[in-house]
Amino acid sequence: MKFLPASRIHHLSAPVVFFSILSCSTAAFAAHPLITDDTGTMGTGKAQLEINGEYGHDKEDGVTTKTTQGDACFSYGLSESVDLVIDLPYLHYREKTEDATVSENGFSDTAIEVKWRFYEHDDLSLAIKPGLTLPTGDDDKGLGAGKTTYSLFFITTKEMDPWAVHLNLGYIRNENTLDEEKDIWHASIASTVALTENLTAVANLGVESNTDKLAGTDPAFALAGLVYALSEEVDLDCGIKYGLNDPETDRTVLAGLTWKF
Repeated sequence: MKFLPASRIHHLSAPVVFFSILSCSTAAFAAHPLITDDTGTMGTGKAQLEINGEYGHDKEDGVTTKTTQGDACFSYGLSESVDLVIDLPYLHYREKTEDATVSENGFSDTAIEVKWRFYEHDDLSLAIKPGLTLPTGDDDKGLGAGKTTYSLFFITTKEMDPWAVHLNLGYIRNENTLDEEKDIWHASIASTVALTENLTAVANLGVESNTDKLAGTDPAFALAGLVYALSEEVDLDCGIKYGLNDPETDRTVLAGLTWKF
């Protein structure tokens, strides 16, 4: 098996891999497996720990990329309408061509966000979610941006029992050392429906600016999944995300566990 030198690893893999990190970071704080966040908050003094895993497979122009990501996301209710969220992802990727294989793994960039639900009336609620991502991942290995990034998301939730619909519009200032696009826009919509007292079905559509400056198409996705409540404190979830065009990862399998305390 032939491996590329470190310099080639950076130039070949970093843009592809960091986009996958960026995509996950915008989604890490939503109710897994959804990418789109909702306006719900924990409540004063309450906390939540999410342990999530993803496996992505993509093939384009003769290059096969397999990405595995683990993620620990901690949320804490600063007040009834304000949450502090800290997210730490761990990434492993493997990129293969006909004559070379590239593989890297390690912790990625740490994200910190604050979600504030500033409006709530009847079944409609609105929130904003500013955040920043600290360059704790090794950008030489394609595991991070190399610089602090910033984001701001606007979130809308409309509840129509047993349905709920969520809309996200966001901007990410993608400061980086990888020569990627710095101004990233995100739009996504999700719907949930309670099938039984413990089982909820979820669906999601979204699009986000391509970090590749030369790309003419923005990656878009569709996702479907289930959330099962084992108890009031513990949820299990699973889902599958499909790329709707070439820039998006072909398919990603997601699974997670949520513990509320």
